[in-house]
Amino acid sequence: MLSLKRVLAGLAVLVAVGTALAAQDVSLGGKKAKTPSGWKEEAPANQMRYAQFKLPKVDGDDADAELVVFKGLGGSADANIDRWKGSFAKGVDAKITEYSGPLGKGKMIDAKGTYLYKSQPFNPNAKAEEKPGYSMLGLHVEGDAVYHIRLTGPTKTVSKHREAFEGWLKSFQ
Repeated sequence: MLSLKRVLAGLAVLVAVGTALAAQDVSLGGKKAKTPSGWKEEAPANQMRYAQFKLPKVDGDDADAELVVFKGLGGSADANIDRWKGSFAKGVDAKITEYSGPLGKGKMIDAKGTYLYKSQPFNPNAKAEEKPGYSMLGLHVEGDAVYHIRLTGPTKTVSKHREAFEGWLKSFQ
């Protein structure tokens, strides 16, 4: 028979996991939205990141997707979209569209190909690690502030989270 301590410990783990995967409130420009359940908020990896989330991988993919929000960074929509497109190897399949939603107006990129991951993206001496079969949904939006919101990861995983990501962007109030 299971001891009471083991049962309580197991319940504590389930509560902790459930809390980590529950919807999180995100506030951007005085507007709020809840993240879809399953998105795990993480401490931003550096000071440039305003918020960061891990989105669970699908079966067969080797990595989770990452959603990062940057606030107040410079550059025009076109310059940022071009830079994000340049974070993929030649031959990238990239579609650029206009965006208008609760957070403001801007441009969005939907890119697929070999992602050139750099742990220090603004360091010209940083070596890029090739990650074939990756995708990025990136949004440069201008409202009360400039936000860059990027969802990057293996293509199947990004595809799985695409509808929830787009719904989340529309849900800010």
